[in-house]
Amino acid sequence: MLTAIRLLDSPKNLLSESGVIFISQEDEIQNLPLADDKISYIKKQLFLNKKQALNFADDKYNLLFIRPKTHNEAAYKLEFARKCGAKGWAFLKENDLRKVFYLGKSEKLFLAFTEGLFLASYQFDKYKSNKKTHSNTLEIHSPIAEDINFEEQLQTIKGTFEARDLINEPVIYLNALKLGEEIKRLGEKYGFDTEVLDRSQINALKMAGLIAVNAGSEIPPTFSILHYKPKTGRKFKKPIVLVGKGVVYDTGGLSLKPTTNSMDFMKADMAGAASVIGALCAVAQLKLPMEVIGLIPATDNRPGFNAVTPGDIITFANGKTVEILNTDAEGRLILADALIYAKKYDPKLVIDLATLTGSAAGALGKEGAVMMGKAYDEEKSFLKIAGQEVFERLVEFPLWEEYGDQLKSSIADITNLGGPTAGAITAGKFLEHFIDYNWIHIDIAGPAYIKSGEDYKTSGGTGFGVRLITQFLKNISN
Repeated sequence: MLTAIRLLDSPKNLLSESGVIFISQEDEIQNLPLADDKISYIKKQLFLNKKQALNFADDKYNLLFIRPKTHNEAAYKLEFARKCGAKGWAFLKENDLRKVFYLGKSEKLFLAFTEGLFLASYQFDKYKSNKKTHSNTLEIHSPIAEDINFEEQLQTIKGTFEARDLINEPVIYLNALKLGEEIKRLGEKYGFDTEVLDRSQINALKMAGLIAVNAGSEIPPTFSILHYKPKTGRKFKKPIVLVGKGVVYDTGGLSLKPTTNSMDFMKADMAGAASVIGALCAVAQLKLPMEVIGLIPATDNRPGFNAVTPGDIITFANGKTVEILNTDAEGRLILADALIYAKKYDPKLVIDLATLTGSAAGALGKEGAVMMGKAYDEEKSFLKIAGQEVFERLVEFPLWEEYGDQLKSSIADITNLGGPTAGAITAGKFLEHFIDYNWIHIDIAGPAYIKSGEDYKTSGGTGFGVRLITQFLKNISN
């Protein structure tokens, strides 16, 4: 996959080159060093006949001209450019090329194009016996290339790739202990501090949710703390805390999932944790002027040993008692521990990311994520804006008091399961019992994992949330 960029001036003789030419508007074609008849032909095909891509080749060169669809909304304009980047990568890969040309002047469109191209280049081939090796460097020819901050984009993409790698790893390798080791490795690589708490420390902290979910597993749980501290120029006095659900595999526990279309991709139930880890990688490399802390409660959820049973009652560190009605509603239990723990940092804002409910996926599909929470409107607004900018879009759901009625228990403070409707919201209402600070919950169950690739979102883990959170933190740091 691509992880580096080489910048060059605008090509003097394009006819001797092969690669992808990104066209953001029609008048750019006039600047190409091609004969008039060829320029007329390209214009006609791309703009009169409205083709999005045109392969133009002879015995000397092989070129793909590609342009984004038009749209009135800025977010869609950039997204169409990303999709062009994905098509461009498919052409480069098929023809073993690495050159991209752009003669336009729009930095935003071109950055979106290269972002889509880089994201589409991702591949998880660790377990392939036959690996194809290519240069990992993209060669960019453009008169504006020197003025664009590609390095900033690359760091966010690398964080996304790290998240995708973690999601795509099978649990036979990436169990809770190994996830802790990976976090330590990435901390050393990207420049943030790490601490991984073991079972005895988790017990001492009375993390009832993590202990209960882990009771059916042979492998002990971990609770990882990722800590990035800026060396100079701190923007806020208080830290931003990110919490990621780290269920490395979810069978549903004794409330066992169906094996078809429900359990076969449950290695991705730690996608929230992966997004937090990937975001910390990006933030540390970008050296953002704010303190950012990541909290990762990690375990698998299995029906063995002393597995927690429907009807059990557990008591959290804040004194809240919870009646377990369904062991497959486990993610909210381990998130509750992390949300309680987050209070010790006196945070400016806490954001949790989790593949929490099928209801969120049912409501929005893979097109966006559900968000809700108790934070300032300005904080929510900045997060939504960041989602539009990177096209990891958010839809805010309400946390109305009436939804809390679904969590009432006759023998405990609350249950861990709501009624038959509004499942994404009742999960949020459950988490609300464990916070007393500015907090936003993001349910990424829909977009976190796709079985077949789509444009720049390759099959498997998408890394949804890394670009969103990184963009949000960049925006508020400015």
